[in-house]
Amino acid sequence: MPKDHGIGASPKRREDVRFLTGAGNYTDDISVYGQTYVHFLRSDMAHGTINSIDTSAAEGMPGVVRIFTGADFEGIGGLPCGWQVTDKHGEVMKEPPHPVLAQGKVRHVGDPIAAVVAESLEEARNAAEAIEVDLTELPAVVNMKAALEPGATKVHDDLSDNLCYDWQFGTDTETVDKAFAEAAHVTTLELINNRLVANPMEPRVAVGDYARANDESTLYTTSQNPHVIRLLMGAFVLGIPEHKLRVVAPDVGGGFGTKIFHYAEEAFVTFASRQINRPVKWTSTRSEAFMSDAHGRDHVTKIELALDADNNFTALRTDTYANMGAYLSTFSSSVPTWLHGTLMAGNYKTPAVQVNVKAVFTNTVPVDAYRGAGRPEATYQLERLVDKAARELGADPIALRRQNFITEFPYATPVAVEYDTGDYHATMDTLEKMIDREGFEARRAESAKNGKLRGLGINCYIEACGIAPSNLVGQLGARAGLYDAATVRVNATGSISVMVGAHSHGQGHETVFPQVVAEMLGIDESMIDIVHGDTSKIPFGMGTYGSRSLAVCGSAMVRATEKIINKAKKIAAHLLEASDADIELKDGQFSVAGTDKSVAWGDVTLAAYVPHNYPLEDIEPGLEETAFYDPANFTYPSGAYACEVEVDPETGKVTVLEFAAADDFGNVVNPMIVEGQVHGGLAQGIGQALLENCAYDENGQLVSASYMDYAMPRADDVPFYKVDHSNATPCTHNPLGVKGCGEAGAIGSPPALVNAVLDALNAGGHDVAHIDMPLSPSRVWSAING
Repeated sequence: MPKDHGIGASPKRREDVRFLTGAGNYTDDISVYGQTYVHFLRSDMAHGTINSIDTSAAEGMPGVVRIFTGADFEGIGGLPCGWQVTDKHGEVMKEPPHPVLAQGKVRHVGDPIAAVVAESLEEARNAAEAIEVDLTELPAVVNMKAALEPGATKVHDDLSDNLCYDWQFGTDTETVDKAFAEAAHVTTLELINNRLVANPMEPRVAVGDYARANDESTLYTTSQNPHVIRLLMGAFVLGIPEHKLRVVAPDVGGGFGTKIFHYAEEAFVTFASRQINRPVKWTSTRSEAFMSDAHGRDHVTKIELALDADNNFTALRTDTYANMGAYLSTFSSSVPTWLHGTLMAGNYKTPAVQVNVKAVFTNTVPVDAYRGAGRPEATYQLERLVDKAARELGADPIALRRQNFITEFPYATPVAVEYDTGDYHATMDTLEKMIDREGFEARRAESAKNGKLRGLGINCYIEACGIAPSNLVGQLGARAGLYDAATVRVNATGSISVMVGAHSHGQGHETVFPQVVAEMLGIDESMIDIVHGDTSKIPFGMGTYGSRSLAVCGSAMVRATEKIINKAKKIAAHLLEASDADIELKDGQFSVAGTDKSVAWGDVTLAAYVPHNYPLEDIEPGLEETAFYDPANFTYPSGAYACEVEVDPETGKVTVLEFAAADDFGNVVNPMIVEGQVHGGLAQGIGQALLENCAYDENGQLVSASYMDYAMPRADDVPFYKVDHSNATPCTHNPLGVKGCGEAGAIGSPPALVNAVLDALNAGGHDVAHIDMPLSPSRVWSAING
């Protein structure tokens, strides 16, 4: 029988009641008395010199409160980057200023030039149209390789060139070169990981509210990590002491990474509110989001695999160009390096692995973490390469993978990470059962009768979640700790408020976190409330991203609950006239071991606040504990995915027929929510593989700046999924044994789909080595027709 409560059960998400009934409280729902509205005048050219900005006509228009330009931010800090990367020569990365409003130059389409604050949004927009900006257009650089050529236009005049850093990691060059020289076979592949726009359902919103009476600023914002925003904006941009700055992230309608970062609009509304002594609100339009939200991916890679005569992997090397865009976003520098290069070993025991990454500035929107953040890029490169090697060798793609799987744990890879647990054969065994591989050829023949090409694609993945520990990542350039915190406050009547540093924006924390605490205490989950998203209420935490919520913040919550239990046992011992070492807690009852003497949870919690029955010199009143948790290592979810497609050779259209995902997430707290997370990730991965592409022309104009030109997956683009997470190898270094599940689907799905399409084409007699994503009908048709 499945559990109906606690860890392992699947209660429905309690937060969905308010979302589905329209009772959610999102940032755009917040209106503060006296509120004004801001509209940003953004650059319509990718690169240009600002000669002058004339706001005189606009300033006299109805409703205008004040107009701001870059001149108002002179002496104000720019937006900081949260991770400093050191290149292969020991030099730190180039880190040009990122002003809140453009100063001197515009560097990408959408760069904010001026901001009009007015009584209404319509009045702000009207006034913005009256601002006269004199720009001298400069050549734009969009192509990363062209950006590094001698004499290329510089995005930042004060830099020597457009190279942010040239980073190399892993096995030394001599060893790698020797392995390739001695290889019996070398497979080489050049590919593009296409640029994406995250497109969460809720666009970004920010409301700045300054209270002159106490000199305090409040920022309401759509953020995945309000404490980090408070730290970055207060300390590095506006210079507001943290005790005078409150950041609130209420209900957030999806993030996918794009709401991790500190953005110019957040700093602006906070600054402007202090200047005009009134609240200032900004709500992004969808078109604005395309040119102001951080983009994702955008890598160009050459990857090579060396194999011996027995098809064992002997060496791997990659050379990647990673687009940073015009400025460094908050965690942009870490994505193609420490979040990507360290995963290039994949699931395989390749003895030599070397990764080179050149990060490049271009006249495009900044690029940063997007669901998976570096791990999808690594998995796509590696799993496309392994499939190509299998085809060149005439080997079975599953057998080639199995032959090279890591089988002994812990396993230290050549790229500095140590996998603590895993069983890659088990997940592959499960996957093969899920997809009925033996029946595939019959299905392929049936498709052929209907004039369609059928293909089956397989791949594996491993990812690193819960980035840690803080002292290690600090040595690698992180400018923030990566721990998390929780405070468990038990009320006198036994109900509980749990204040957590993680933020929920679709993960189901309000359901899952109570399951953990309720299991530990033996009480009903309805007695537990989760508080998050408000820096004035929660302990300093690092937010939600990188599949870290349960592994890191959940572990802090466990530690705090353990402290609660230990203190409660002491109180119960006094009430029961026993030693606290003899007290047991089960099903919400404290009892003396070996006796029938017991006291209920509620009686103990009341005694904690009404301490008539125990001496205060032994135990202080109250029942509230805080714990910080800094992981000893990453967690390493892994899995095997399969995709089955049909291709219409007449049109190039790809139809996804089946998708199976066998994952190892360690222990699972709520199977239903885990399955939903995988479903969402698979849809985003299918979107990248088939549909989505953020495209610029040679002048730096964003030609996919709306849903008319940027294709998002719809219901009929995705199949019903088969999902399994029964092959659990629990994480060995966090108290819950969890690994993380939020990004797996987006990591494992693109190579499976691309492998499936290429399998279909090659089996149909078309010799196609590779097609870059997205596999649109025109690209597939062109590949079929040479």
